Amino acid sequence: MRSLLIASALIALTSAHAGSAEWPSINTTKKLYAKTDYRSKPAPKIVTEQWLTGKAPDTKGKVLIVDFWATWCPPCRATIPDLNKLATKFKDDVVVIGISNEKPEVVQAFMQKTEMKYNVGIDTENTSSKAIGIQGIPHVLVISADGIVRWQGFPLDDSDPLTEAVVSKIVTASKAAATASTTTTPKGSG
Repeated sequence: MRSLLIASALIALTSAHAGSAEWPSINTTKKLYAKTDYRSKPAPKIVTEQWLTGKAPDTKGKVLIVDFWATWCPPCRATIPDLNKLATKFKDDVVVIGISNEKPEVVQAFMQKTEMKYNVGIDTENTSSKAIGIQGIPHVLVISADGIVRWQGFPLDDSDPLTEAVVSKIVTASKAAATASTTTTPKGSG
């Protein structure tokens, strides 16, 4: 009976502690340019046919920033320096991925002229883009380590831009939630 009470107390503590992670507030008035709002919901599966920057990145335990973009898109190109900064600043906690639906040779030629300090993949079938219903690019999802979308939209949106402060808050909350779930999980019944 005592171990059951301890387990119940630990589960209650875990729930209370996990709820204390402070995620960025969701701006419900901004236009997403997507048919599906994934914010505060499990992320869709992110699909790539080919990685142009080597093998698939290790995303376990990391915050994931996924940018759907194209070489011909001026706002997409304007976002690249910001993504480079985020990839560098948060290199231990964040994996940045750019996904284009263009042919690999088009993106590779672009990458020879433009520095991209993050992972770049190709999805010519638009598998992930279709799942999200993306209607305008660049379109970014920021996914916490638990697989939940914590920020979504146009990264240069004046009403809710994707900033270093937003990413920092997601990283901090993601770490707090992960720590809470690993330090308060009952180890046995006995």
